[in-house]
Amino acid sequence: MTTTTKRKTKNAAGPKDANVGDRLRARRILLGMSQKDLGSKVNLTFQQIQKYERGANRIGAGQLHDFAQILQVDIGYFFEGLDTGRAIDAAPLPERATLALARDIEDIADPEVRTALTNLVRKATSLPAAA
Repeated sequence: MTTTTKRKTKNAAGPKDANVGDRLRARRILLGMSQKDLGSKVNLTFQQIQKYERGANRIGAGQLHDFAQILQVDIGYFFEGLDTGRAIDAAPLPERATLALARDIEDIADPEVRTALTNLVRKATSLPAAA
């Protein structure tokens, strides 16, 4: 009887790639950008963006640099949590609605209104008030 084992190829995507993909997705959503919008900025299809976000495909260094510029983050943003062992499995990213709410609050021009809303949410969730 022979057993077959699934071989991992040298360039196969893994858990770290899934972490990078999750952070890519979170930042894209926070900016209100669709997969199609992001793909068009880097000459990729939305399907390829989906594969990156799921961690099914590994993102190359040059492509990651382009994503960082488009999403207005330092390239290190994509690797946050990996050094501490608190990758996505241990600290899940917020849901789409949470990211949309954060984006909406950031769009409020009046800082006093922003702070009041933040304090309201913190009070509702029993967190300390913002300064």
